[in-house]
Amino acid sequence: MTIVTQAAASLPLPRLNPSPHLAICSFDIFDTFLLRACTTPDGVFERAFELSPLSLSHPRAVTSFVQHRIEAEARARIANFEKTKRREISIDEVYARFPFRLFGLDRSALPIFVNAELAAEHDLCRVNSEILALYQSNRLSGVRTGFISDTYWHSDQIGSLLRKCAPGLTWDFLYCSCEAGTSKSEGLFDRYLAEQGVAPANALHIGDNEGADIKPAQRRGVRTRHYPQATPQFAQQLNRESALAGILDSTKSQRLDRGFRTLRRLAAARAAQTGQAHTIGVSTLGPLMYAFDRFVQEQVKCIQAGGGRTAIAFLGRDGYLSHAIWQDAGRDGGQYLELNRRISLMASAETLTPLADLLKTIPKIDAKTFGEIVKFESPEVGKFFAGKPSGVAKGPELADALPHLLNRKQIRRQAQAVRNELLDYLRKTIANFDAITDLILVDLGYSGSIQKALRRVLDCERIKTRLHGVYLLSRDEAFEEMAPNDTATGFISDLIVTPHFKRALTRNVSILEHLCCAPVSSVRSYANGAVCREPEVRQQGQIEACVAAQDGARAFAKSARQLDAQHAFDPLADVDNAAHWAAVIFARLILLPSPDETAFLGAFLHDVNLGTTTTAPMVDVEDVKRQQTALGPLMSLTTPPPPMWVSATFASISPLQAYLYALFAANRLGHGIFGETSRGTINVGLFKADGTMALEPVPISWNDFGHWRVRLAMTATMRINTIVVPLHAFGAAGLLDGPVVQTGTTLAEAQTSVDVRNWPVDRLSYSGVERHGRSYRVTGEDPCLVLDTTAVKEPMTVITFTIEPFAAPDFRAQTV
Repeated sequence: MTIVTQAAASLPLPRLNPSPHLAICSFDIFDTFLLRACTTPDGVFERAFELSPLSLSHPRAVTSFVQHRIEAEARARIANFEKTKRREISIDEVYARFPFRLFGLDRSALPIFVNAELAAEHDLCRVNSEILALYQSNRLSGVRTGFISDTYWHSDQIGSLLRKCAPGLTWDFLYCSCEAGTSKSEGLFDRYLAEQGVAPANALHIGDNEGADIKPAQRRGVRTRHYPQATPQFAQQLNRESALAGILDSTKSQRLDRGFRTLRRLAAARAAQTGQAHTIGVSTLGPLMYAFDRFVQEQVKCIQAGGGRTAIAFLGRDGYLSHAIWQDAGRDGGQYLELNRRISLMASAETLTPLADLLKTIPKIDAKTFGEIVKFESPEVGKFFAGKPSGVAKGPELADALPHLLNRKQIRRQAQAVRNELLDYLRKTIANFDAITDLILVDLGYSGSIQKALRRVLDCERIKTRLHGVYLLSRDEAFEEMAPNDTATGFISDLIVTPHFKRALTRNVSILEHLCCAPVSSVRSYANGAVCREPEVRQQGQIEACVAAQDGARAFAKSARQLDAQHAFDPLADVDNAAHWAAVIFARLILLPSPDETAFLGAFLHDVNLGTTTTAPMVDVEDVKRQQTALGPLMSLTTPPPPMWVSATFASISPLQAYLYALFAANRLGHGIFGETSRGTINVGLFKADGTMALEPVPISWNDFGHWRVRLAMTATMRINTIVVPLHAFGAAGLLDGPVVQTGTTLAEAQTSVDVRNWPVDRLSYSGVERHGRSYRVTGEDPCLVLDTTAVKEPMTVITFTIEPFAAPDFRAQTV
């Protein structure tokens, strides 16, 4: 018998040292001794469909087949229980309940489907090398070994499967519930103990299921060893991933992943998880970055096959974790290069265009921040900011004004100085830099802005080195601007997820940047080839949490490399499959974070990293709630940063809102399903400064969250001192959000502004209404909300509030 076993030192379950009293050891089969290369057990049914004639005659019927297979088993168990009071059935009894006529077949096709499903098991199952080592250890020690399984497969079918997965395997006993007519939780352990003639105290059972394996054995006095597949928290995460996989790409199989999820379960079981951050690293960050690491390896091989002299540079700070995983694998090459967008753009700025492009991405900027970016002062720039409210300008506005504020000589002089520093740093960091023909840049990615800027830098210095960007996430349309001899490729490209979904991922990507970031501040400049850093603005606790998450990711990668060598899954061999499931893992964290992840990671502050100490919140519930009141639920989904992690902000409000945002990200919000509907008007009292009063009809609407929404618009020239809004139309009690206020120079600007503020409390009162927090109830005959508007000076002001009534509204009545 020739079976390769792993070294005992690498086992999460140590090799057993049987006591003299241990006479027999039983093993569960599925998810313990054998592992399946699919996300869930019904992946076997999908693979059976692919191996059956139905894949040719009804190629689009895979989902129907899987569901009918599940239902057929349920019906067979119910029928058997009604007849025998037992639920254990065989595979033939399962398919006896299958709807053959639906697929143009009759019951003579039953053996075809049984054989297809058994072939699917043969195709997907792999022996668990850890459990195999325990099995062999017991046999070598003279302990009788065998299997006990709750299964619809007969012993000869199970036997063929075991020998296929572990050639030469032998056993002393094999119990299948369908043959015994009873399960492990009922009487199968009793039959096993009686037939083997062993006392329970001298027996050991190893299995993954606490309900089917551990507790039934313990009730009979049998010793047990639990081999769990996933913690409850990890299982919940995997369920969220499955839900998101169907939203992400309905054309991809949600069940057949070539064993990536099984690999993750095994690696997670090996890693000693020492806290929440470490757990995030093991369960999520590690699998994502391990899959990307495999992609980087393949891309490097392809580039090196061109025969040039190559060097690999992981761009800091976001490429820090990728570099660590690369180094942990013991590979040659791979330098950590501290280069950010600001430095690369300034070094390449022969014209104002690169600087203008950067400024267009910045919502707001002041003179100090601009000075830190360009590293010199200009009187004209100072005058420009002095003319702006509070000295703050919009980035696009400054970009348009640049030709009037700076001259080309200033920019070129400063760019040359930065370029000289950068090239000195590159030559001291990358060995034989000037002899390199191909420089591979590894980064989280997006638009390749650093690669493009570095191309301009090299062109200015007449350096012909080709640049190759290898990115986790890519905005592929931006790569059209790459130089002819340069290349750029994304692991999660627009061939894996749609451009619409990609925009949602990049909108919320800041949290991934922090988890992958180096534990030091960003580069400010270089001096004699050494890095000079900006002041660190992140909290120490945040840095430590990211380091712990990275430790977990590296632990996962180490375990996964070992497991890849021991099992025949190789889930990352197919690049598209690996990228799809990496996108699912990434999107689950970004779009559907768990409550614990939201609370833990949502407390981070985002380092803007433009030469300033500015930070932005990851999560800002109150800001988004104000936007939901002012703009409506649907428009709030498009809110710009901050908050940087808006999907987690929605998750903090409610899980339903997070799922709604995920549907929006996938462009699955059907047109015409969501949106406000007009529900008449109410007459609002306007009291002007001259003592006159007018009743103005104001439209009211019913929004997607089941709230009334009222919007009032006024100009400063209207000279309104007080607005009185009647509330009797909205019910006797409910929840009131707002009022909130938006301002602008025009009505359109005010209505769409995301700068939403609460209406001042000292200018808000009520008549005939009691309000406690959000709750209100009517106490008088003429309930009103009263707004003091004497201090309103803006050209245009929009005031909005919403009401969620406790009683269902009657839409048949005209609201007045």
